[in-house]
Amino acid sequence: MDVKEKCAAAALPWIESGMTIGLGGGSTIQHLINMIHASELDVTIVTPSFVTRRACLEKELRVIETGDVSLIDLAFDGCDQVDARHHALKSGGGIHTEEKLIATMATRYVLLVDDSKFVERLTFDHPVVLEVLPQAFTYVSEKVRKLPWVESLQVRQSLNSDGALVTMNGNRLLDVVVHPSEDPIEVNHQLSQVRGVVDTSLFTDVVTHVIVASHHDTVVYSTEAGEVK
Repeated sequence: MDVKEKCAAAALPWIESGMTIGLGGGSTIQHLINMIHASELDVTIVTPSFVTRRACLEKELRVIETGDVSLIDLAFDGCDQVDARHHALKSGGGIHTEEKLIATMATRYVLLVDDSKFVERLTFDHPVVLEVLPQAFTYVSEKVRKLPWVESLQVRQSLNSDGALVTMNGNRLLDVVVHPSEDPIEVNHQLSQVRGVVDTSLFTDVVTHVIVASHHDTVVYSTEAGEVK
């Protein structure tokens, strides 16, 4: 069993039949889907990820739209990096707006990571991603560029076409490279204050638990109880 499977296996006992659960994207979530199916758990799933949705449907798991529920019992997700203060940064998928919505709706929002992604403090090795209204894209770009801790900006490009990537909401994505010493809460606040920014990929107030797996052990970090083995 590799580290990602180990992490998914540690998450499985949290799930009970009858729950509505949120699932993000990534390979650890794929392992968890396989385990939910093998355990014959009767759950309802919401997800912003096309890949996750397809994998769930292939396993004949029940999937509904996020907009059809008002409360989620439990949500699992991955991230690029999470720190000891439960501040997390996501960059890759560009679906962070709905992921953050699901996190907010969930009673518990649990990140599943290997030990290389768990750090004492976020280092901003990956860009902060902004989902931006297309009408405000030039305005937002210029406002963000002037922030003193912004090192560079990059328009997210589509891999499948010649042009900018458009989200499922019809918005654009802007990758913002941030100076590594900055405070995540302040970065998130200042970026969110720019008119036209729908949301950022910094998760500073929604993570309740982090399951960290390594080759040696698995540790659960909780905002309520600190470290729990």
